Amino acid sequence: MIIRTGGALILAATILMGCEASGPAEGDVNAVDVIDSTNLANVVLASGDADAAVEFFRNSLTESPERVDFQRGYAVSLSRAGRHEEATIAFERLDEQGDLQPGDRLRYAESLIRLNEWNRAEAQLSLLGQANDNYRWNLLNALIADNGQNWDIADRFYASARGLTSAPASVLNNWGISKMSRGDLDGAIRNFSEAVRFDATLFEAKNNLALARGLQGNYSIPVVPLTEIERAQIYHNLAVVALRQGEDDIARGLLELAVETHPQFFPAAADKLAGLDTQVDR
Repeated sequence: MIIRTGGALILAATILMGCEASGPAEGDVNAVDVIDSTNLANVVLASGDADAAVEFFRNSLTESPERVDFQRGYAVSLSRAGRHEEATIAFERLDEQGDLQPGDRLRYAESLIRLNEWNRAEAQLSLLGQANDNYRWNLLNALIADNGQNWDIADRFYASARGLTSAPASVLNNWGISKMSRGDLDGAIRNFSEAVRFDATLFEAKNNLALARGLQGNYSIPVVPLTEIERAQIYHNLAVVALRQGEDDIARGLLELAVETHPQFFPAAADKLAGLDTQVDR
């Protein structure tokens, strides 16, 4: 998971039911129902549709509000759906009941970070102790250290998180953004480039790589896999960097390329280009 993809610059189910030789005894019906619905809750949580999961757990809680697994599923699915204010309320309720598990606390801290509740997030992570072997714990601590501009600490946590996952592209992208924020553009470019090598579909890393190069005066598109829409977006975003650096002629050329690359789906470049032409006419 990845918590940030950009900064100030555009930085960007099938349930298997076993067959029994004979049906359950009458007194066992409720127990079987609970087991089946618990399996269903696990399947829903494992699905990729967070909004559907939110609806499932909301409806389930209407019928069985006392079910802790439904309460937990509701909190987690809200977090996955990006509904972090609602998620924090649901996690708080679990915490007050004494039902917040370590994994829940990590997701709770993540939602708090998304809401810029840095102190509360740090407090939640501290309750977990030194979970050095946990990828998410290290990543969230890296983000908190970033927010406090504690760069050395952030680097240690990023390095730990990067070593604890076989898919580190998101970690590397966040680490690159961290280095950009402290002015280390060369370091940021290395991180973004490595992120793209691990995941060539991660547009945020491709975009950030282009922006970091643009801040160094290099406005060429990086040699990375890009769709037409992605290329148009990066041309546009590079033009914004050029404009902010007073390179109006370069910005105009980049905007023209953005319009030529994908005019139907990217009108923002055309609008900025028209604005530049108006300035010239004056």
